[in-house]
Amino acid sequence: MSLKTPIKDYGFVVIQLLLFVAYILPLKLYEIQLPEWLRYSGLFVLSMGVILGIVATLQLNTKLSPFPSPVEDGKLITTGAFRISRHPIYTALLFSGLGYALYNLSLYQMLITGFLLLLFYYKSDYEETLLMRKYPEYNTYKKSTRRFI
Repeated sequence: MSLKTPIKDYGFVVIQLLLFVAYILPLKLYEIQLPEWLRYSGLFVLSMGVILGIVATLQLNTKLSPFPSPVEDGKLITTGAFRISRHPIYTALLFSGLGYALYNLSLYQMLITGFLLLLFYYKSDYEETLLMRKYPEYNTYKKSTRRFI
């Protein structure tokens, strides 16, 4: 990250943090009714999200940043978790949020996860514009790997 982080980066991070806080608030709009197998499949989705997030975080190592702007001394990673998704950490957060919301039978948490999906779509779109400027090979990678899953 350069010494001067664009204001748009801060905007994305602030909205993301607000949505994370909203997600953990103990609000119950409506408790949905699901078959037990579907409710418990949420734990599987949650665990897949956690595993994907851990792998992607380990791959990024010290280059991890909450901001969408690429770090200055970073390199384009296209293997491991990044072969599954161009944005595996966003994907992991979405899977984790949806999985826990299913298990918790929480429509409220599902809605917040939907808002996170919208945020991550626009954040990743902005991020990809910056990545294409920095890494000419990003366009080829983009054609062969999905944004999320």
